[in-house]
Parts: sequence; structure tokens; C-alpha cells
Amino acid sequence: MKKNHDVYRLAAYRGALDMLPLSLAVLPWGILFGSLAVQRGFSALEAQAFSAIAFGGTVQIVAVELIADNASLSTILFSALVITSRHFLYGLRLRERLKNQPLRWRLSLGFLLTDELFALSGHRHAYKNRLRLYYALGAGGSFYIAWNVWTFIGIVAGTSLPDLTHLGLDFAIAATFIALIVPTIKTWSVLVTVIVAGIASVTFSLWQLETGLIMAGLLAMTAGFAVNGWERRQ
Repeated sequence: MKKNHDVYRLAAYRGALDMLPLSLAVLPWGILFGSLAVQRGFSALEAQAFSAIAFGGTVQIVAVELIADNASLSTILFSALVITSRHFLYGLRLRERLKNQPLRWRLSLGFLLTDELFALSGHRHAYKNRLRLYYALGAGGSFYIAWNVWTFIGIVAGTSLPDLTHLGLDFAIAATFIALIVPTIKTWSVLVTVIVAGIASVTFSLWQLETGLIMAGLLAMTAGFAVNGWERRQ
């Protein structure tokens, strides 16, 4: 029994080690959120609870800004739904791999399923056995701990330093997603999706369209789907 526990512990440790570069990559992002929250009127406890419960970088930052601007509850909820809608697609993608697992595993990994953990889920054997489950738990759990530690550092910095939003830490958001996306560009359909998404999002942003990001995403998915169909026919 002890040998099995050691093997599972090693699998979790390997997951945490593989996630380490991404955990470090979001350090500026976490610090930005923590400092932003306290500078927008949230208490240190509220800011930390935000990361502990919501656990979603982009939606946390947007929600804090909307709350600080006294936006309506419906606006906040709708914005959060739009921003996190990609997680619904993540869940559908991994459903077949996790549907036969016990509820405790599905709930745990569902809560920890971030963009970063999904990026590590592309292996064809991911979630297939208990070792792979512990690997995913170690990866997602270590990222969760890191995010909350970075938030705490941001809270401390936000109460003792000037406004950190002027330091350009928000670029960490774009840099993280670039690091996640680039390794997945292995087919023409993915390449076209990325190019269309980039061009469309920049164009719609310059046009100052409020729904530009959503439109860019839909346009990119449509283009990628069309190219994928062409690839299959070939």
C-alpha cells in the first residue's frame, strides 16, 4: 500500500513540476490582481477569497473593475459568463475521459481546470488511469496554490506601493496565452484559427466594438472549422 502511495505522490510531484513554468509565468498576473483588488476598495480578505473561490485570472480582474465602477449585477454576471464560456468547451473536450471517474475526481479536476491545466491535457493518455489523475491533480493543485500565493503578494504590494497597473503587468495575460497557444499550432486549421483571431481581435479593438472579442472568437472558430473540413476531405 505504501508503495502505491509513493507512486501516486511521485505522479503528483511530476505534474507540479511540469506545471511550474506556467505557475511562474502568471506571477505578474497574480500580483496585478491582488494589488488591483485592494486599490479598488476590496479588503485583503475579500481579495484573497476571490482567488481562492473564483480561481480565474481574467474574470477576476474584469469583475473587480466592474464592481468598482458600480456596474449592475446582471452586467457582472453576463461578463463573467462570456469570459469563462471557453471552460464549457474544455469540459466537453474532456468529458469522455472523465465521465467514468468518481464524482470526487470530476469535481476536483473540474474546479482546477484552467487554461494552463487544459494545455497539459493534450496527451492521449491524460486522465486514463489513477496515475494520470494524480498527475493532473498535482499540476492543477500546484497552479492553484501558486495563483493564491501570487495574489497574496499582490495584496501586500498593493497596500504599500503605488498603483501597479501602470507597470504593464497586464501584458502577462497576453504572454501567458501566447505561450499556451503556440505549441498547439500543429495543423493548418489551428494556424488559421490563431491568425484570424489575432487579426480580428485587433481590428475590432481599433473599431472600439464592445463585442469585438466575442465576434473575433466566433469568426476564428468558423474559419478554423472550415479549414479543418477541407483538411479532412484532402
